[in-house]
Amino acid sequence: MALEMRERCERCETEALAPDGPARICSFECSFCVPCADAMNDVCPNCGGELVARPRRVRG
Repeated sequence: MALEMRERCERCETEALAPDGPARICSFECSFCVPCADAMNDVCPNCGGELVARPRRVRG
């Protein structure tokens, strides 16, 4: 099963999250831009889980 590569930060909703760009994600696939994740100390506000670097998807 592939990860859902969300296109917008769930916190600021203005930052575009490119599939091949940097983003942070939790185990429930909540997605955030790096500045928002840093501001939240890498803790997901939705589930309390750890935010880690989202794998990049190579365009193909």
